[in-house]
Amino acid sequence: MGNGTWVGLDVHAKSVVAGVICDDTGELRVMRAPHRTEDLVRWVRQFDPPLRVAYEAGPTGFGLARSLEGAGIGCVVAAPSLIARSPAGRNHKNDAHDAEHLARLLRQGELTPVRIPDPADEAARDLVRAREDARADLMRARHRLSKLLLRHGVVYESGRAWTRAHDAWLRRQQFAHPAARAAFDDAYDAVLGAGIRRELLHCEIAQMASDLRWADVVGRLGCLRGVGTLTAFALCVEIGDWHRLTGATIGAYLGLVPSESQSGARHARGPITKAGNSHARRLLVEAAWHHRQPLRTSVAIEARRSGQRPEVRARAEAAGVRLHHRWYHLERRRGVRSTIVATAVARELAGWCWSLAVMD
Repeated sequence: MGNGTWVGLDVHAKSVVAGVICDDTGELRVMRAPHRTEDLVRWVRQFDPPLRVAYEAGPTGFGLARSLEGAGIGCVVAAPSLIARSPAGRNHKNDAHDAEHLARLLRQGELTPVRIPDPADEAARDLVRAREDARADLMRARHRLSKLLLRHGVVYESGRAWTRAHDAWLRRQQFAHPAARAAFDDAYDAVLGAGIRRELLHCEIAQMASDLRWADVVGRLGCLRGVGTLTAFALCVEIGDWHRLTGATIGAYLGLVPSESQSGARHARGPITKAGNSHARRLLVEAAWHHRQPLRTSVAIEARRSGQRPEVRARAEAAGVRLHHRWYHLERRRGVRSTIVATAVARELAGWCWSLAVMD
């Protein structure tokens, strides 16, 4: 392993505990460390080089990793779900134990690193996740409003909800009691505010997606059915470097493969693992539903495909044929439940997305 120092950090917003292993002496020490990034980097540099540092990915972000790498210190940001833990460790968890455990695993080479995005990638991902939060807030606000009306016996029966006609109907509602009117106004304003937030963030994403950094990949992914600019851009920023994956591994990376239990002659498959990025997985499942209907000419898809190379258009068209056939075979011929079919199609769609993303 060579000489040097191995440092495992248990990082929190206002506290850091370090487990330090010196290769020369084999000594393990657990101590408090500064929590400010610049102070923590200076503190780590006091130990004997070469230095290797590890901490778990989490809400503290990647700023510390970038600062350590900038100072010439090797840093591993470990995937929390892939950190090996003993049964005894599950019943004995504290900051000191976690820091010591990270240092030992780092020294043994048993940590699985996550990709460290650069500041531009991280900012784009924050924007996409802000839009996702706005979408979730809008759904919750709409649910509260509809259930408020339902408690008063008011139900919209003239078509689809949350259209212009539905909005005009909402504005016409009257309540006898002032308190009920105030509650309705507050719930309705929450729906309008969440909708405005979502649309503003959508515009910001559309503008950023046209940047040269992402435009090529977003344009190629947009040739697929169900993958618009928003979905394509979100997949790009959530997955990052497509070349580190393959068509065979991207499904497992996004948690779209079945779980497995095998012992001796017994071999059973269960529900999908749901590992990895839940946002990207949800986007792919939503896009998969578009392939349920037979292929037909679409003005929106043709507009997205205009200007793309013939091989990109041909691959996107082949994907549409294959995925619809998959839907038809699983649902109509084998009788598989549609939600399960959507997940299976999403797994294949992930592979098609990868194949288009790496067509540089």
